[in-house]
This record gives sequence, C-alpha cells and structure tokens, in this order.
Amino acid sequence: MDLTAIGAGIAAITGIGAGIGIGIATAKATDAVARQPEASGKIMMMLILGCALAEATAIYGLVVALMIIFVK
Repeated sequence: MDLTAIGAGIAAITGIGAGIGIGIATAKATDAVARQPEASGKIMMMLILGCALAEATAIYGLVVALMIIFVK
C-alpha cells in the first residue's frame, strides 16, 4: 500500500485550519469595528496581517503535500 496519498492528504488538511482561523479573525474584526468605528484603520491593518500569516500556513501545507507527491 502506498502511503504517499495519505501523507499528502494529511499535509493538505492545514487549509482547513487556515480557513477556520481567517473566519474567526474576520468575525472578531467585524465585531471590533462595530464597537469602535474610529479604530477601523488599525483593526483592518491587523486583520490583513493575521489573515496573511494564516494563509501562509495553508500554502506551506500545500507545498509540503506537493513535495510528498512529486519528490521521491
């Protein structure tokens, strides 16, 4: 049995965590802007930075999955 596909699937699961993290961060940022609209610039800057870091984690998982599949 070839375990390459299973390993790649496990590595690709990082996309789920990134999606959940970005969703929670967006919900919290929306709530924060609703409470303090004058701080929306700072809140959006931090939201974009956090989303970029979470998305980078998903991209790393994708790269690892592709390396598992194609590099032997």
